[in-house]
Amino acid sequence: MTTPRHRRPRLILPFLALLLAATPAVAGKKVYRWVDAQGNVHYGDNSGERPADAQALDIAMPAPDPTDLADLQLVRAGGVTEVYVENKVFAPLQMTLKFSAADNVDAWPGFPLHQVLPAGQRVLVGRITAADASRTSSFSIDMTALPGDPSAQARDVAYSLPVDENSAWQLGQAFHGGYSHTDEQNKFAIDLVVPEGTPVLAARAGTVMQVESGFDKAGSNRAKYAARANLIRILHDDGSMALYAHLQENGVYVRVGDRVGLGQQIAASGNTGYSSGPHLHFAVQVNRGMRLASVPFRMVGPGGYLSLQ
Repeated sequence: MTTPRHRRPRLILPFLALLLAATPAVAGKKVYRWVDAQGNVHYGDNSGERPADAQALDIAMPAPDPTDLADLQLVRAGGVTEVYVENKVFAPLQMTLKFSAADNVDAWPGFPLHQVLPAGQRVLVGRITAADASRTSSFSIDMTALPGDPSAQARDVAYSLPVDENSAWQLGQAFHGGYSHTDEQNKFAIDLVVPEGTPVLAARAGTVMQVESGFDKAGSNRAKYAARANLIRILHDDGSMALYAHLQENGVYVRVGDRVGLGQQIAASGNTGYSSGPHLHFAVQVNRGMRLASVPFRMVGPGGYLSLQ
Protein backbone atom coordinates (compact mmCIF):
# COMPACT_ATOMS: atom_id res chain seq x y z
CA MET A 1 0.00 0.00 0.00
CA THR A 2 1.31 3.44 -0.91
CA THR A 3 0.70 6.28 1.51
CA PRO A 4 1.16 9.59 -0.31
CA ARG A 5 1.88 12.70 1.70
CA HIS A 6 2.78 16.11 0.47
CA ARG A 7 3.69 19.34 2.13
CA ARG A 8 2.20 22.63 1.14
CA PRO A 9 4.25 23.75 -1.87
CA ARG A 10 7.15 26.03 -1.11
CA LEU A 11 6.68 28.74 -3.68
CA ILE A 12 9.70 30.81 -4.57
CA LEU A 13 8.57 34.39 -5.07
CA PRO A 14 11.58 36.64 -5.13
CA PHE A 15 9.79 39.20 -7.36
CA LEU A 16 7.74 40.23 -4.34
CA ALA A 17 10.92 41.55 -2.82
CA LEU A 18 10.64 44.33 -5.37
CA LEU A 19 7.39 45.41 -3.89
CA LEU A 20 8.77 45.49 -0.41
CA ALA A 21 11.83 47.53 -1.16
CA ALA A 22 10.55 51.06 -1.58
CA THR A 23 12.10 51.98 1.74
CA PRO A 24 15.85 52.31 1.10
CA ALA A 25 17.95 49.38 2.28
CA VAL A 26 21.66 49.77 2.97
CA ALA A 27 23.12 47.11 5.22
CA GLY A 28 24.81 48.46 8.30
CA LYS A 29 23.80 52.11 7.77
CA LYS A 30 21.00 54.38 8.87
CA VAL A 31 18.91 55.82 6.07
CA TYR A 32 16.88 59.01 6.42
CA ARG A 33 13.85 60.45 4.63
CA TRP A 34 12.95 64.13 4.34
CA VAL A 35 10.78 66.44 2.23
CA ASP A 36 12.22 69.65 0.77
CA ALA A 37 10.48 73.01 0.41
CA GLN A 38 9.11 72.02 -3.00
CA GLY A 39 7.51 68.86 -1.58
CA ASN A 40 10.05 66.46 -3.13
CA VAL A 41 10.90 63.34 -1.13
CA HIS A 42 14.60 62.57 -0.56
CA TYR A 43 16.53 59.66 0.95
CA GLY A 44 20.10 59.74 2.17
CA ASP A 45 22.65 58.38 4.61
CA ASN A 46 25.09 61.31 4.52
CA SER A 47 24.77 63.53 7.57
CA GLY A 48 25.95 66.52 5.56
CA GLU A 49 23.06 66.46 3.10
CA ARG A 50 20.04 65.89 5.30
CA PRO A 51 18.16 68.33 7.57
CA ALA A 52 18.18 67.85 11.32
CA ASP A 53 14.55 66.73 11.39
CA ALA A 54 14.98 63.96 8.77
CA GLN A 55 13.11 60.76 9.63
CA ALA A 56 15.25 57.67 10.38
CA LEU A 57 13.95 54.55 8.61
CA ASP A 58 13.97 50.87 9.45
CA ILE A 59 15.96 49.60 6.48
CA ALA A 60 15.93 45.87 7.13
CA MET A 61 14.65 43.98 4.10
CA PRO A 62 11.71 41.65 4.74
CA ALA A 63 11.57 38.11 3.48
CA PRO A 64 9.11 37.72 0.58
CA ASP A 65 5.75 36.22 1.42
CA PRO A 66 4.81 33.20 -0.72
CA THR A 67 1.79 33.56 -2.97
CA ASP A 68 -0.30 30.72 -4.35
CA LEU A 69 1.21 30.28 -7.80
CA ALA A 70 0.49 26.59 -8.24
CA ASP A 71 -1.32 23.66 -6.69
CA LEU A 72 0.29 20.26 -6.19
CA GLN A 73 -2.40 17.56 -6.42
CA LEU A 74 -1.99 13.81 -5.75
CA VAL A 75 -4.66 11.50 -7.16
CA ARG A 76 -4.84 7.78 -6.29
CA ALA A 77 -5.71 5.45 -9.18
CA GLY A 78 -5.41 1.85 -7.99
CA GLY A 79 -1.82 1.25 -7.01
CA VAL A 80 -0.63 4.39 -8.78
CA THR A 81 -0.49 7.93 -7.44
CA GLU A 82 -0.83 10.45 -10.26
CA VAL A 83 0.94 13.76 -9.65
CA TYR A 84 -0.71 16.88 -11.10
CA VAL A 85 0.42 20.49 -10.91
CA GLU A 86 -2.01 23.30 -11.69
CA ASN A 87 -0.45 26.53 -12.90
CA LYS A 88 -2.59 29.31 -11.43
CA VAL A 89 -0.98 32.28 -13.15
CA PHE A 90 -1.54 33.56 -16.68
CA ALA A 91 2.03 32.87 -17.77
CA PRO A 92 4.41 29.92 -18.09
CA LEU A 93 5.53 28.54 -14.74
CA GLN A 94 8.71 26.65 -13.95
CA MET A 95 8.49 24.13 -11.15
CA THR A 96 10.66 21.56 -9.39
CA LEU A 97 9.35 18.53 -7.50
CA LYS A 98 11.50 16.49 -5.14
CA PHE A 99 10.95 13.90 -2.45
CA SER A 100 11.48 15.23 1.05
CA ALA A 101 10.90 11.67 2.29
CA ALA A 102 10.47 8.42 0.36
CA ASP A 103 10.24 4.76 1.33
CA ASN A 104 9.76 1.93 -1.18
CA VAL A 105 8.71 4.12 -4.13
CA ASP A 106 9.35 4.33 -7.85
CA ALA A 107 8.67 7.58 -9.70
CA TRP A 108 8.16 8.22 -13.39
CA PRO A 109 9.84 10.31 -14.54
CA GLY A 110 12.53 10.30 -11.90
CA PHE A 111 12.72 12.86 -9.12
CA PRO A 112 13.80 15.59 -8.77
CA LEU A 113 11.51 16.62 -11.61
CA HIS A 114 11.88 19.92 -13.48
CA GLN A 115 9.20 21.16 -15.87
CA VAL A 116 7.75 24.30 -17.43
CA LEU A 117 3.94 24.41 -17.36
CA PRO A 118 1.77 26.37 -19.80
CA ALA A 119 -0.26 29.30 -18.49
CA GLY A 120 -3.35 28.40 -16.50
CA GLN A 121 -3.21 24.64 -17.14
CA ARG A 122 -3.41 21.54 -14.95
CA VAL A 123 -0.81 19.02 -16.09
CA LEU A 124 -0.09 15.39 -15.22
CA VAL A 125 3.63 15.56 -14.50
CA GLY A 126 4.39 12.14 -13.02
CA ARG A 127 3.28 8.84 -11.52
CA ILE A 128 4.43 7.17 -8.31
CA THR A 129 4.15 3.46 -7.47
CA ALA A 130 5.44 1.08 -4.82
CA ALA A 131 8.84 -0.36 -5.73
CA ASP A 132 7.85 -3.60 -3.99
CA ALA A 133 4.10 -4.20 -4.20
CA SER A 134 4.22 -6.52 -1.20
CA ARG A 135 5.35 -3.77 1.15
CA THR A 136 3.84 -0.51 2.33
CA SER A 137 5.41 2.57 0.85
CA SER A 138 5.16 6.24 1.72
CA PHE A 139 6.47 9.55 0.46
CA SER A 140 6.18 13.31 0.77
CA ILE A 141 6.85 15.86 -1.95
CA ASP A 142 8.10 19.43 -1.89
CA MET A 143 7.46 21.79 -4.79
CA THR A 144 9.09 25.08 -5.70
CA ALA A 145 7.66 27.26 -8.45
CA LEU A 146 8.60 30.45 -10.25
CA PRO A 147 6.73 32.36 -12.98
CA GLY A 148 8.26 32.63 -16.42
CA ASP A 149 9.92 30.39 -18.99
CA PRO A 150 13.68 30.07 -18.38
CA SER A 151 14.27 29.84 -22.14
CA ALA A 152 12.83 33.34 -22.69
CA GLN A 153 15.25 35.99 -23.94
CA ALA A 154 14.31 39.63 -23.32
CA ARG A 155 14.62 41.66 -26.50
CA ASP A 156 16.21 45.10 -26.54
CA VAL A 157 13.01 47.15 -26.50
CA ALA A 158 12.57 50.86 -25.86
CA TYR A 159 9.93 51.16 -23.12
CA SER A 160 7.63 54.14 -22.88
CA LEU A 161 7.38 56.18 -19.71
CA PRO A 162 4.64 54.47 -17.62
CA VAL A 163 3.11 57.84 -16.70
CA ASP A 164 2.12 60.83 -18.81
CA GLU A 165 5.33 62.68 -19.61
CA ASN A 166 3.55 65.96 -18.84
CA SER A 167 2.50 64.82 -15.36
CA ALA A 168 4.32 65.69 -12.15
CA TRP A 169 6.88 62.88 -12.10
CA GLN A 170 10.49 62.62 -11.03
CA LEU A 171 12.99 59.81 -11.41
CA GLY A 172 13.89 58.51 -7.97
CA GLN A 173 16.07 55.45 -7.68
CA ALA A 174 17.44 54.21 -11.00
CA PHE A 175 19.50 51.13 -11.85
CA HIS A 176 21.79 50.01 -9.01
CA GLY A 177 20.13 52.47 -6.62
CA GLY A 178 22.14 52.32 -3.42
CA TYR A 179 19.14 51.99 -1.14
CA SER A 180 17.04 49.09 -2.39
CA HIS A 181 18.07 48.32 -5.98
CA THR A 182 21.03 46.19 -5.03
CA ASP A 183 19.98 42.54 -5.42
CA GLU A 184 19.46 40.52 -8.59
CA GLN A 185 15.72 41.13 -8.68
CA ASN A 186 15.97 44.88 -8.08
CA LYS A 187 19.24 46.13 -9.53
CA PHE A 188 17.67 47.16 -12.85
CA ALA A 189 14.45 48.62 -11.38
CA ILE A 190 13.42 52.26 -11.27
CA ASP A 191 11.19 54.31 -8.96
CA LEU A 192 9.12 57.17 -10.34
CA VAL A 193 8.06 59.64 -7.67
CA VAL A 194 4.48 60.62 -8.56
CA PRO A 195 1.43 61.88 -6.64
CA GLU A 196 -1.15 59.31 -5.64
CA GLY A 197 -3.79 58.78 -8.31
CA THR A 198 -1.45 59.46 -11.22
CA PRO A 199 -2.54 57.38 -14.26
CA VAL A 200 -0.21 54.41 -14.77
CA LEU A 201 0.26 53.52 -18.44
CA ALA A 202 1.47 50.28 -20.02
CA ALA A 203 5.10 50.84 -20.95
CA ARG A 204 4.85 47.97 -23.44
CA ALA A 205 2.06 45.81 -24.84
CA GLY A 206 1.44 42.45 -23.20
CA THR A 207 -0.92 40.16 -21.32
CA VAL A 208 -1.90 40.74 -17.70
CA MET A 209 -0.75 37.75 -15.66
CA GLN A 210 -1.20 38.93 -12.07
CA VAL A 211 -3.04 41.74 -10.25
CA GLU A 212 -3.57 42.84 -6.67
CA SER A 213 -5.65 45.88 -5.74
CA GLY A 214 -7.18 45.33 -2.31
CA PHE A 215 -4.61 46.89 0.00
CA ASP A 216 -5.14 50.41 1.34
CA LYS A 217 -2.20 51.31 3.57
CA ALA A 218 1.56 51.77 3.52
CA GLY A 219 4.28 52.03 6.11
CA SER A 220 7.86 51.24 6.99
CA ASN A 221 6.87 48.43 9.38
CA ARG A 222 8.01 45.47 7.30
CA ALA A 223 6.24 42.86 9.41
CA LYS A 224 2.91 44.63 8.92
CA TYR A 225 3.17 45.86 5.32
CA ALA A 226 5.55 43.44 3.59
CA ALA A 227 2.87 41.59 1.61
CA ARG A 228 0.45 44.50 1.17
CA ALA A 229 1.48 46.23 -2.04
CA ASN A 230 -0.95 46.49 -4.93
CA LEU A 231 0.57 45.49 -8.25
CA ILE A 232 0.17 44.51 -11.87
CA ARG A 233 2.47 42.04 -13.62
CA ILE A 234 2.38 41.93 -17.42
CA LEU A 235 3.84 39.20 -19.63
CA HIS A 236 5.48 40.40 -22.85
CA ASP A 237 5.63 38.48 -26.10
CA ASP A 238 9.33 37.66 -25.59
CA GLY A 239 8.63 36.07 -22.19
CA SER A 240 9.90 38.94 -20.07
CA MET A 241 7.61 40.37 -17.38
CA ALA A 242 6.99 43.97 -16.30
CA LEU A 243 6.08 44.82 -12.73
CA TYR A 244 4.13 47.96 -11.76
CA ALA A 245 3.94 48.20 -7.96
CA HIS A 246 2.59 50.19 -4.98
CA LEU A 247 -0.66 51.01 -6.80
CA GLN A 248 -3.68 52.74 -5.30
CA GLU A 249 -6.37 50.75 -3.52
CA ASN A 250 -8.95 49.65 -6.11
CA GLY A 251 -6.71 51.41 -8.62
CA VAL A 252 -6.19 48.46 -10.97
CA TYR A 253 -8.18 48.81 -14.19
CA VAL A 254 -7.29 45.50 -15.89
CA ARG A 255 -7.92 41.84 -15.16
CA VAL A 256 -5.81 38.71 -15.45
CA GLY A 257 -5.83 37.56 -19.07
CA ASP A 258 -6.47 41.02 -20.55
CA ARG A 259 -4.35 42.04 -23.50
CA VAL A 260 -3.14 45.62 -23.01
CA GLY A 261 -1.69 48.00 -25.57
CA LEU A 262 1.21 50.39 -25.35
CA GLY A 263 0.15 53.55 -23.50
CA GLN A 264 -3.13 52.10 -22.21
CA GLN A 265 -4.05 53.20 -18.71
CA ILE A 266 -3.84 50.13 -16.51
CA ALA A 267 -3.91 51.59 -13.00
CA ALA A 268 -3.62 54.58 -10.70
CA SER A 269 -0.42 55.08 -8.73
CA GLY A 270 -0.51 54.92 -4.97
CA ASN A 271 1.40 54.30 -1.80
CA THR A 272 0.64 50.77 -0.63
CA GLY A 273 2.71 48.11 1.03
CA TYR A 274 6.20 48.51 2.43
CA SER A 275 6.65 52.07 1.17
CA SER A 276 7.64 55.43 2.63
CA GLY A 277 5.91 57.67 0.10
CA PRO A 278 3.89 57.73 -3.12
CA HIS A 279 5.78 56.30 -6.07
CA LEU A 280 5.62 53.78 -8.90
CA HIS A 281 8.11 50.92 -8.89
CA PHE A 282 8.82 49.54 -12.36
CA ALA A 283 11.02 46.61 -13.37
CA VAL A 284 11.44 44.15 -16.23
CA GLN A 285 12.27 40.61 -15.13
CA VAL A 286 13.01 37.19 -16.57
CA ASN A 287 13.21 33.69 -15.12
CA ARG A 288 16.84 32.61 -15.17
CA GLY A 289 16.31 28.99 -14.17
CA MET A 290 14.42 29.16 -10.84
CA ARG A 291 15.90 32.62 -10.25
CA LEU A 292 14.00 35.79 -11.02
CA ALA A 293 16.28 38.53 -12.31
CA SER A 294 15.73 42.11 -13.35
CA VAL A 295 17.19 43.05 -16.73
CA PRO A 296 18.34 46.42 -18.07
CA PHE A 297 16.01 48.27 -20.38
CA ARG A 298 15.79 51.56 -22.24
CA MET A 299 12.99 54.01 -21.48
CA VAL A 300 11.95 57.05 -23.50
CA GLY A 301 11.00 60.26 -21.69
CA PRO A 302 10.04 63.74 -22.90
CA GLY A 303 13.65 64.60 -23.74
CA GLY A 304 14.71 61.26 -25.18
CA TYR A 305 16.11 58.25 -23.36
CA LEU A 306 16.19 58.54 -19.57
CA SER A 307 19.52 58.18 -17.84
CA LEU A 308 18.92 55.03 -15.82
CA GLN A 309 22.47 53.92 -15.08
